[in-house]
Amino acid sequence: MVELLPVGFMDWLALAVAVALYYFLVEQLSYRRKKGALPGPSLVVPFLGSIVPMIRDPAGFWDTQAARAKKSGAGLAADFVVGRFIVFIRDSELSHCVFANVRPDAFQFVGHPFGKDLFGIFYLFGDEHKDLRRRMAPNFTPRTLSTYAAVQQRIILAHIRRLLDRNRRSVAAPIQVTCRNINLETSQTVFVGPYLTEEARERFDKDYALFNAGLLAMPVDLPGFAFRRAKLAVARLVRTLGECVRQSKARMRAGGEPECLADYWMQALVKEIDAAATPPVHTDDVELGGFLFDFLFAAQDASTSSLCWAVAALASHPDVLARVRAEVSAVWSPESGEPITSEKIQQMKYTHAVAREVVRYRPPAALVPHIAAEPFQLTEWYTVPKGAIVFPSVYESSFQGFAAADEFDLDRFFSEERREDAVCKRNFLAFGAGAHQCMGQRYALNHLALFMALFVSVVDFKRDWTEGCDELVYAPAVMPRDGCAVYLQQRCSSF
Repeated sequence: MVELLPVGFMDWLALAVAVALYYFLVEQLSYRRKKGALPGPSLVVPFLGSIVPMIRDPAGFWDTQAARAKKSGAGLAADFVVGRFIVFIRDSELSHCVFANVRPDAFQFVGHPFGKDLFGIFYLFGDEHKDLRRRMAPNFTPRTLSTYAAVQQRIILAHIRRLLDRNRRSVAAPIQVTCRNINLETSQTVFVGPYLTEEARERFDKDYALFNAGLLAMPVDLPGFAFRRAKLAVARLVRTLGECVRQSKARMRAGGEPECLADYWMQALVKEIDAAATPPVHTDDVELGGFLFDFLFAAQDASTSSLCWAVAALASHPDVLARVRAEVSAVWSPESGEPITSEKIQQMKYTHAVAREVVRYRPPAALVPHIAAEPFQLTEWYTVPKGAIVFPSVYESSFQGFAAADEFDLDRFFSEERREDAVCKRNFLAFGAGAHQCMGQRYALNHLALFMALFVSVVDFKRDWTEGCDELVYAPAVMPRDGCAVYLQQRCSSF
């Protein structure tokens, strides 16, 4: 005998199915309405959308978006990810339109598709943002960059020494982890210098690893998930940096000499605070620690990406490598035991041109996500709906306008006749544009040029060419798939 289910259960089951079908229909209609004439999937997976292919193969996912945008001629493409409608922007001028309209009633820079709980400075606008950038300006003067350069060189050479000591056998070694460690130590030392103890550095490294893992995981803000661990790690990192700010303020008030970015920043800020009847906004220790974390995030993975791609490019272009070595050897020798002075760094014009081409050819932050706070008419025929995440593609812009853009060509930034850095300026968006353009781009390019100068001077290297080694991997900045594996040998007698 077949036992019949209670009628009440069947009613609830029918209701659940009806609700699910209703949700599916409403979601699909909403997506189609927002999508309009943009190319993109006709139907999307309920709620999840394309999150699985995005996480499983980020490079393939974004290549698909770019191909749709290019094929349609619109420069735009649409998709749906975890309940969010997204718009991919391939066209450089449309990207400029987004960058030029970062304000509360248009677009808001988020740094990461689900990063609003993770960052701070990205969400300031108008006068607040201008005031904060004004206060930060002393951090990137020639004097401060010279101070940072001495720290950068010491750390870079120490890590290269350890890399060579670990790889004395004729075995190819990926340098991505070494580059990451160089940048993490450099960022910590340049930004907060003497205020971070060894124990705090170890905790910092672990928490930053949790943060990085969360950026690449499903954005589930629940206990046990990587995104929640990242969120908690950021809170700890910000508190640690806030304590560094407190110590820096005290030391600058006592008349100490600046040793790091925080000191240069606090030196002027404490005078402003002490002269004001009430403390100016955005001068709380923890809040300033949050801004320092934003800086560190911007400097960390992007620089790791650029250092790896620089070695990959030099390994595959021996003529460029020879010219960089010749330029560096004309002003500095590793056997001297002295750092490269800031004046000599500025003399290395060709090496700096290589740095710019590395950043153009493989922009570390391939995409710069923004949220539409209100409906925004992006073109004559398309309005971005409120709540949509738009993704201006810095990577795609780098391959538009430039002569033979698919080639790694140093003359585009070095030749006085071509001067593509000026002619194609609107397509060079690796550091953004508009009010939120990266303040630290001179620091970043100096760091990359210094690394190349030191690396090629003390190391002979050869790339371990394997199939697909240069395919893009999002981690979260774009990296070579093999982590840039090279054969290494010490080049100089000592350093």
